[in-house]
Amino acid sequence: MNNLKQQITDHCRQFKTTGISNQLDALIQEAESGGTGFMEYTLRLLQAKAEHRHHNEVQRRLKTARLPHNSKFDHYDYSFENGIHKNRINQLRELNWLDQGYNIMLMGPSGTGKTYIAAGLCSDAVQKGYKAYFRTMEELVNMFKMKDVTRTALAEYKRLSKANLIVIDDIMLFPIEKNQAVNLFNFINQLYENTSFIITTNKKPTEWAKMLDDEVLATALLDRLLYRCDIMNLAGKSYRMENRKTFFEQEK
Repeated sequence: MNNLKQQITDHCRQFKTTGISNQLDALIQEAESGGTGFMEYTLRLLQAKAEHRHHNEVQRRLKTARLPHNSKFDHYDYSFENGIHKNRINQLRELNWLDQGYNIMLMGPSGTGKTYIAAGLCSDAVQKGYKAYFRTMEELVNMFKMKDVTRTALAEYKRLSKANLIVIDDIMLFPIEKNQAVNLFNFINQLYENTSFIITTNKKPTEWAKMLDDEVLATALLDRLLYRCDIMNLAGKSYRMENRKTFFEQEK
C-alpha cells in the first residue's frame, strides 16, 4: 500500500499536481471506507487539483495587484463614521459598476478610509477573476519615467494596459511635472473606455488644474474619468488619529 501511495505521490510531483497529493490521504481513506465509487473518487482528485490551481492563481494575482497590507474588507471597521454606510459598501462589492464600465472617485481628508475602501474593492475584483491592480500616483509617475528605459517598467505598463480595473491612490496629492501630467492623460485616455478606475484623492476636481498647472489638461483628464463615474465624498476625523497607538501604552 505504501509503495503504491509513494508511486502516486511521485507521479503527482512529476506532473506538478500537488493539489492532488495534498488531499491524497483523505481521499484514499474515504474511498477505502466505501464512501465513494470510482467515478466520484476520480472527480474528487480532479477537484482537488482544480481548487489548488485556483488558489495559487488567486495568490499570484493578489501579489501582482500589490495591495496594501490588510486590504480585505474582513478587517474594515464599519462602526467608523465617514459618510459611507455599510449598505453602500456591500453594493459596491457586488462589482456591477465594474461590469458596466463605471469609475469610482473617493474624495475626502486623509484618514477617512479612501485607500482602504479602494483596496478592498480591488481585492474583491482580483478574487473574482478580474485583472485588477492597485498603484499609487507616485508609482505610476515612476513607471511613465522608466517605461522607455527598463524592461520591468515597460512590462508593468503593458500589464496595466490590459487591466479591467486600476486603482490610482492619492492622485493629485503632489504637483505633477508637465510631461508626466501629459503621460498620465495619455495613459487614461488610452484605457478609459475599456478599463474602470478607482480614484482616491483629497483634492476637489476644481483643484486639479492647480496641481497640474494646466487647466485645459485637467479638464480633459477629468472629462474622461468623470464621464461614467460615481463620486463619493468621505468626511469625518482621521481613523488613524482616533485609534492612535504608542509604544509607551504597550509597555503598560
